[in-house]
Amino acid sequence: MPHRPVSRVLAGIPGAPQVMRSAGRAVPPARAAVPPLAGGLTWRWQPPFPLDWSRTLGVHRRGRGDPAYLVDACGAAWRTTLTPDGPATMRVHAVPVAEDGRVRVCASAWGPGAAWLLGSLPGLLGAADDPSVLEPRHPLLKEMSHRHHALRIGRSSRVFEALVPAVLEQKVVGAEAKRAWRRLLLRFGDPAPGPAPPGMRVFPAPRAWARIPSWEWHRAGVELVRARTIIGAARVAGRLEEVATIPPAEADRRLQSLPGIGPWTSAEIRQRACGDPDAVSVGDYHLPSIVGWALTGQKTDDAGMLELLAPYAGQRHRAAWLLTLSGLGPPRHGPRNAPRDYSRI
Repeated sequence: MPHRPVSRVLAGIPGAPQVMRSAGRAVPPARAAVPPLAGGLTWRWQPPFPLDWSRTLGVHRRGRGDPAYLVDACGAAWRTTLTPDGPATMRVHAVPVAEDGRVRVCASAWGPGAAWLLGSLPGLLGAADDPSVLEPRHPLLKEMSHRHHALRIGRSSRVFEALVPAVLEQKVVGAEAKRAWRRLLLRFGDPAPGPAPPGMRVFPAPRAWARIPSWEWHRAGVELVRARTIIGAARVAGRLEEVATIPPAEADRRLQSLPGIGPWTSAEIRQRACGDPDAVSVGDYHLPSIVGWALTGQKTDDAGMLELLAPYAGQRHRAAWLLTLSGLGPPRHGPRNAPRDYSRI
């Protein structure tokens, strides 16, 4: 695949980094706590706003065993992506530069898609997001908004890559979905380019997802309905990527026009791929109870949750996320749902 010049990748990106060169050339020194690695492209950026970079980026991680996202012993985040220019591996870490949460972000990337991935990193870290738009009314939301003032909603701009794990998470417990995601990436993903930690894989191309045989879905614990949804989406993956460039309402409509994609899955995709601060996850098993308990001290359902979040229209996902971070929720009674293993059926 063609490798676009770095200057073209960065052109027109607000707040784009000024330093991005091959690791073998001179790079202005940065007081980084993580030792540099050679052989890729490097990136330095000091955002003009406080940034909780690890939590902002961490929404793309699907469990501790995610082959596409890993946090190493130094605290740096490794992430792989299948970009429009090909596979890429990226390592990101940040150095504090001020007490208000401002940091200097340092990143390196390898592979054919390295320049694209680094060029998209400001958006991934929420450069286009504006947390100040949220006007909290409830005391708890005011407190959480203040406590997490550096939290931002980023966008990956990779729609199909956000769709697959969201579909795997439909109506199953988290451990089951994470197990399926890990098995499928290890089985069908290519090894990560560059000096990535062992076992990391790159998200397979849409055609690879469309060709996964039924017995491999079964071994991964994915039943026929979810498998068909992913295969159907893979066949129109090219058009799906347009979702990241269109207004939120149209993006939601287009996603839900796909068989097997409902309001919850659409919201989960738009949160990560589009950075939509209003994409509230209607249909979530836990979220309505968390929102209801945090704001009223009582459990509620989807309708009640939407009523409680109505004053924050346009920022409902951000409000719900902050309430989730509060740790407040109804007491749990009885046993939790146990993971199912379709591969043994």
